[in-house]
Amino acid sequence: MSERLLPTGTCWCGCGATTAIGSFFSRGHDKTAEAALLAVRYGSSVAQLLHHHGYGPTESVLDAAVTEGGWVICQHCTYAGAPASVRNHTRKYHEKAE
Repeated sequence: MSERLLPTGTCWCGCGATTAIGSFFSRGHDKTAEAALLAVRYGSSVAQLLHHHGYGPTESVLDAAVTEGGWVICQHCTYAGAPASVRNHTRKYHEKAE
């Protein structure tokens, strides 16, 4: 299990901004931090990130997210994502068709 992290009141991207109570990042700065880490560690390459962690064309990161990361698969198609994402997907693409 991962270490439980607590927000500090300062944005975790490193910009120094104050964050809302209970937040790790200022709005949108989570994506800034993600892109910065990808640049620093993997040359801005998602393929390099996946390869480093043992994923790629023959080892599905999507399958791992379903079996280990709490993701689910849409009951109507092969779309996979977080439960809320799959609910939104189902409402948008499948409930209209029924």
